[in-house]
Amino acid sequence: MRYTALVLAAMLAACGTKQDKTEDSAAGRVPADSDVAAQGTGIPAGYTAITDDSSAKLTSIRYAANGASWEVTTGPAHVIFAPGDTASGTYTASATFDQLETPRHPEAYGLFVGGRDLESPNRSYTYFLVRGNGQFLVKSREGANTKDVIAWTASPAVPRADSAGRGSYRLAVRVGADSVRFMVNDKQVGAVKAGTVATNGVAGVRVNHNLHVRTGPVRITR
Repeated sequence: MRYTALVLAAMLAACGTKQDKTEDSAAGRVPADSDVAAQGTGIPAGYTAITDDSSAKLTSIRYAANGASWEVTTGPAHVIFAPGDTASGTYTASATFDQLETPRHPEAYGLFVGGRDLESPNRSYTYFLVRGNGQFLVKSREGANTKDVIAWTASPAVPRADSAGRGSYRLAVRVGADSVRFMVNDKQVGAVKAGTVATNGVAGVRVNHNLHVRTGPVRITR
């Protein structure tokens, strides 16, 4: 009996460990896949990238400049920003994302605002993401911890990628005196009360792993 109980406990622990290594997808929870190195040359001059995994190499990300836009292939999930791209008070941060091909499973890309201590383990920011299955997410990061502000939600304003895996998304975070609004293709998909999430600080772009997208530097308007 004691041996059976120990075996059962070990099996349950193994199942728990396996579940911890899964990540959300549109269809529920699927096994997390490893980063696929893109064999790049790093990031554009004048920008800083911070990977979620501190051991990941920036040369596993490929940025190909095309005028004012970047064709990005990942590689590890990361945020990218210029140190001077800061904003506080009332402003709008925006960027356009074109998904160029279907990822292995729905992966996300978007904006972050309110960035603080981004090059330290205590980094924090608020991020607004979409993915090609028609869903959006708002989340906050504090060091290694993240928290849903608005969990993955389907919206008719977030177009599904076509049969070739392509889709286009104009994203904006509009910080007002009384609210923070999250926009996709000029339509509001969500909002929270001002002060609910961090908005004062660095703004930039976030691209999750194993994606092929076109985007560009964040734009800040006041």
